[in-house]
Formats: sequence, structure tokens, C-alpha cells
Amino acid sequence: MRRAILINTSILLTAAAITITTAAPALAQSADWTGAYIGGEVGLGTFDVNVPGGSVDNSDIIGGLVAGYDLDLGAWVIGAGIDVDFSNIDLPGSIASLDQLYRLKLRGGYKIGNGLLYATGGYANAVLGHARDDDGYFIGGGYEYLTQSNFSIGGEVLYHQFDNFSGTSANFNVVTYQIRGTFRF
Repeated sequence: MRRAILINTSILLTAAAITITTAAPALAQSADWTGAYIGGEVGLGTFDVNVPGGSVDNSDIIGGLVAGYDLDLGAWVIGAGIDVDFSNIDLPGSIASLDQLYRLKLRGGYKIGNGLLYATGGYANAVLGHARDDDGYFIGGGYEYLTQSNFSIGGEVLYHQFDNFSGTSANFNVVTYQIRGTFRF
């Protein structure tokens, strides 16, 4: 149920971005997003593990660092980045603990004045218990707003999927809801 809601949320964010791009032209005086950025993010992470016979989940604080580069193409912005998040989301019964989450991401979005509504996705790597890690993917979306020419704030929701973690029959997903601030140069 939760997975369906999260996937639907991602689809709705993408559909909203497409609708806005076809309904309104970019403002002539919109901000320039071209350049590198570095910053931080913090929020809530939900860790859900499915194994044969059931599932368990838990939520806790997650946060980390972000860096990347955007290219302003007029009404559209494309970019690439890397994120690293740290957490200590323990599952009941000490089954597992999500300690780190790494992402290599691509994003594309539509400018709305000084704001950017975007969809994102890419490669993800999760580290459990500081010892085991595995690869997966993520999709999501967000909104970022340039408060000054060199600083932006925003929010992002990402759905991560990891299947047959480290060769086991365990599948899990992580959903992150984060606010972020970036210094742009």
C-alpha cells in the first residue's frame, strides 16, 4: 500500500512538471541555473524490508551532503549530481540498520520564475550495518527556489528500490522526504 502511494506521488510530481511546461511559458526574467552547487539536506527516511513471510519498516531522520552541476537551457534545466546521506534507521528486532545512502543522479526540470520544478532518477547504493551494501535505483521529484543568485532552498521526495539485497531474498525500499539548501557558484 505504502509503495503504491509513493509511486503515485512520484508520478504526480512528474505529471505536474509536464503540465506546467505545456501550460505556461518561461518568464523572460527567470533566474540562471547554470553552474556548480554544493550543500546539505535533512529530512525523514522510511526504510521498508520485505522478506518471504512478511515485512517490517521504520522511519527516522536522514541527512547529508549534495553536490552537482546544472545547465540552464532557457525554459528547461538539466543537471547531474551526487548525494550522500547518513542515517541510523533501525528495523525492529535488529534485522538491519540503514546507515548510508549514496546517489548518482540526473535531473531535468522546468523553470517557473526563480523556481525549478524537476524530476530526477539514477543509481543508488545502500549500506546496511556499516558492512553490507548493494546497488539499486531511485526516482522522484522536487522543487528548488533561488533565494539569491548564489543560494537555493528546496524540497525533494525520492523512492529507492533494492532487490535481492546482497544475494539474499530480502527486497527493500527507502523513501526520503528532505529539505535542502545549496550554495551555487
